Amino acid sequence: MLGFLQRIGKSLMLPIAALPAAALLLRFGQPDLLNIPFIAAAGNAVFSNLALIFAIGIAVGFAKDNNGAAALAGAMGFFVLSACATSLNKTINLGVLGGIIAGIIAGMLYNRYHNIKLPDWLAFFGGRRFVPIVTSGAMLVLGFIFGYVWPYVQNGMSQLATWLYDAGVFGAAIYGLLNRLLLPLGLHHVINTLVWFEFGTYKGFHGEITRFLNGDPHAGLLLSGFFPIMMFGLPAACFAMIAAAKKEKRKAVTGMLAGIALTSFVTGVTEPIEFSFMFLAPVLYVIHALLTALSLAITYALGIHDGFSFSAGAIDYIINYRIAQKPLLLLVVGVIFAVIYFVVFYFAIKWFDLKTPGREDDDLVEENPDQALALNTNDKYEVMAARFIEDIGGKENITNVDHCTTRLRLTVANSEAADSAAIKHHGAHGVVKLNKKSLQIIIGTDVEFVADAMKNLIKSSADLTKEEADGSSTESGLATVSVGAESVCAPIKGKMLPITDVPDKVFSEKMMGDGFAVDPDEGVVVSPVDGKVSGVFPTKHAIGLTGSDGLEILIHVGIDTVKLNGDGFVNYVQEGDTVVKGQKLMSFDLPALKDKVPSLISPVIFTNLDPSKHVVLKKSGYVALNESDIITFD
Repeated sequence: MLGFLQRIGKSLMLPIAALPAAALLLRFGQPDLLNIPFIAAAGNAVFSNLALIFAIGIAVGFAKDNNGAAALAGAMGFFVLSACATSLNKTINLGVLGGIIAGIIAGMLYNRYHNIKLPDWLAFFGGRRFVPIVTSGAMLVLGFIFGYVWPYVQNGMSQLATWLYDAGVFGAAIYGLLNRLLLPLGLHHVINTLVWFEFGTYKGFHGEITRFLNGDPHAGLLLSGFFPIMMFGLPAACFAMIAAAKKEKRKAVTGMLAGIALTSFVTGVTEPIEFSFMFLAPVLYVIHALLTALSLAITYALGIHDGFSFSAGAIDYIINYRIAQKPLLLLVVGVIFAVIYFVVFYFAIKWFDLKTPGREDDDLVEENPDQALALNTNDKYEVMAARFIEDIGGKENITNVDHCTTRLRLTVANSEAADSAAIKHHGAHGVVKLNKKSLQIIIGTDVEFVADAMKNLIKSSADLTKEEADGSSTESGLATVSVGAESVCAPIKGKMLPITDVPDKVFSEKMMGDGFAVDPDEGVVVSPVDGKVSGVFPTKHAIGLTGSDGLEILIHVGIDTVKLNGDGFVNYVQEGDTVVKGQKLMSFDLPALKDKVPSLISPVIFTNLDPSKHVVLKKSGYVALNESDIITFD
């Protein structure tokens, strides 16, 4: 559930990131600025269609490969959902929440059906073309249900918003507190979306941001309290950390902390600051959350109305100055909070000897002089990405790279293998190990460039470290092999496929190595080589082998089968067992598993194949169990 909610939070950032440009157009076109109606209309066009934009953006964010077919499915799904629901009840307004639901469902259906095979006479509608069709069908059913259920949801949302506003100072404080406490998990976007784009109504516009930018005099009470924190409080906290740093380290941390302080003041992007002390000094983060709650409560009590398009920085403050209420008083509050933050942070750091930047122990990280990057580049993002890959445990420990506004969101084989101190030493502001499979690295607003560099390095066949004369990597410890393919037989009976047809980019993009796949006809897996069992996954769905010639093979039954926790699988071997070609390794309940996972297409990966070699299928169509001469290494 945590992972699912994080995917929602990450997906929300795509449509939200598009709003500042629309807000600028909307504001500059107003009579109090440039007074150009068509510019204002251009910006307002975005805010008038937020539900559709969220449906499209979230569908793309949820899709495994971010394909445009998911965007089309999200748009069509929202249109069908809205039309069906309103035809049954004219009072229904699905709003942004309806767009979010349509986008989530469209993205999930894309992941399940984007590679579906239909009979020949319907083949044109197979694959990605099937996704908008099945999404429309699903929304037809959901629209009928919403026609009767949504009025209660709509009423509940209205009552929740009314309660928050009626709670006054207390309601504002609760929102501010939750906003910061949910930040470490990346879930603050979920509650923000409701407040920003759902709560309250003014001339057909919903949400604090949209109503404020369209002239609602009552909007902005739940937004103004962020300006003192983001423009003044957190930058002051940075200067407190500089002042509290060890003298010999103060110069080194000043540039970094001053830079992220300026980013917070100008743009309102605060995560690099917050993650710099969140885990090093949790007590400071609790204080920060309470001070945020206090700021929202004070600005609410003072009747200050101000808003933003993306975050509460100086850019939004200046642009919206003329439509804000009591903006000068907001600056006074900000200065007071700057003093509070500096004093509280400085004395708390000193009193409790907190290990904020510049106060870490000297033995946290030492560079290995014998370790050198094999990158012919001066690009700082490529260097940072390469370092991160090493610090995380190498390419083999990374299964997926994604990002949101300021943080890398990584899926890994084992998050405990990641060296948090080294990652921060190489440029990260913070590291979050959510669970064994989920790792987040806080970079800053240029995270996209680091993520792209990491993806390119992972896809490339080049090692990240210099190679010894014998061709083995000095860093990974994995020697590559170049062997004949004649020793490999089919481990599963079924339709043989190229690895690029596997509906999971971790396998299809060869992040774990080259190989092939089988769409199984029966639930039996045998050993494709003579050798030893190098590993049996606790969830029973995958087995690693090492052939007698040194070739390492991973047999992975199905996609996302790890979530079944072994249900439907039986293993017949253990780690260290000697096996011969054709020996039974595993069985699985094919009919029972078929409806529980996105696909049963099973990759067979050669994890240490020489990078100069590629798997070429000699056999197309169906293969028998233990059939030989099926591939070659070219």
